Amino acid sequence: MTTLYSQIPSTDRLLRDEAFASLLTTYGHSRVTQTLRQLQDEARAAIRDAQRLPAWCENWAQAASQRLEHENSHALRSVFNLSGTVLHTNLGRAVQSQAAIDAVTTAMGSAVTLEYDLDGAGRGHRDRAIAALLCQLTGAEDACIVNNNAAAVLLMLAATSAGGEVVVSRGELVEIGGAFRIPDVMRQAGCILHEVGTTNRTHAKDYRQAINANTAALMKVHTSNYHIAGFTKAVEEAELVELAQEADLPVIVDLGSGSLVDLSLYGLPKEPMPQALIAAGVSLVSFSGDKLLGGPQAGIIVGKKALIEQLQHHPLKRALRADKMTLAALEATLRLYLHPEKLTQNLPTLRYLTRPQAEIRDQAQRLCDALTARYSEFALRVEPCLSQIGSGSLPVERLPGAALTFTPHDGSGRRLEALASEWRTLPQPVIGRIYEGRLWLDCRCLDDESRLLEILLK
Repeated sequence: MTTLYSQIPSTDRLLRDEAFASLLTTYGHSRVTQTLRQLQDEARAAIRDAQRLPAWCENWAQAASQRLEHENSHALRSVFNLSGTVLHTNLGRAVQSQAAIDAVTTAMGSAVTLEYDLDGAGRGHRDRAIAALLCQLTGAEDACIVNNNAAAVLLMLAATSAGGEVVVSRGELVEIGGAFRIPDVMRQAGCILHEVGTTNRTHAKDYRQAINANTAALMKVHTSNYHIAGFTKAVEEAELVELAQEADLPVIVDLGSGSLVDLSLYGLPKEPMPQALIAAGVSLVSFSGDKLLGGPQAGIIVGKKALIEQLQHHPLKRALRADKMTLAALEATLRLYLHPEKLTQNLPTLRYLTRPQAEIRDQAQRLCDALTARYSEFALRVEPCLSQIGSGSLPVERLPGAALTFTPHDGSGRRLEALASEWRTLPQPVIGRIYEGRLWLDCRCLDDESRLLEILLK
């Protein structure tokens, strides 16, 4: 035991070793020293518990380098999303356009007019420029930006309905990812939930009968992450607006993953659009920036100017406001919608959603031809598949595409798990999915084919 302990080199000796020169230059004396002391403690623990030195003690410089490199790696790493889910919440949802990336780079690298009015050389409002753009796109009187749509719903309710009842259909009391529930948000906003109708059917008379002296607003929630079919009935926004006007009440709509374009023009199911609801007279409409819109995480609220003013002056607004990078990316994304003819070229989300199946299949076939020899223990095939949009958007819709599948010749599920695990450790991890005894690489969201081949062929 004493002999083993004596084989652990001193910190000073290691730091004088030429092998550590590059580490000292890269990471600095303090950090390298701290790492060496951690390794020494681990070596002593191994001697104490197992009566042997760890294998890495043969090369302390290499062990320190690997430890420092691992600690220095970014938590947010670029990956290949070949999972079959376009807007994958766990993988960051929408991939940003080049215009948004350039705008964020500028905002990060210099002082910007976030709250500075160049005309008056005084303090401006951080939402002002984007609000004007949103009004142009939606026909709204004004707009407000917060950090996500959950925050938008909270702010709308708190600013317009705190202490009062909010009437909403039972069939629209949604729960989205992370156990975010509309009833819980209402409680946090200080509102009283007044449910009407049933899960599958709600009528205008249900809302009318619910209105009383304590009613603060009528609310609709777009059920973007589930679909009720069969014997159903819902009240359209225009009809709800008529009821609300009779009682002098606002109508609030949470669209969730709202889209600013008619998706049916691209062969996708039509989603309700903010501009249509504004035209119908809805008071406030909220929707996400990072779902079907294809921009950064943000909560967007458009509607009546007087109500937007209430939101802007509510104490929660400061806590929920978006930062300059978010605003820069959102503005750049929204400007793409001013040229809708090029949206499928310039907006990654719409490009992925509308990729032709034949194009995806041809790409998968090229990958198959290039990778078959390298992965000879698997049977590689190009197979048709159905991608999903994700993030609660169009939940029952599937997009016909193609995937490259890997099937172990011996049928071993462990071999599949090992391959998937190996790919997750690559310099740019590859994320597929295991299903029906195969590992599927759905190519719908694959932009950089050559880079994927480069890392999978190593």
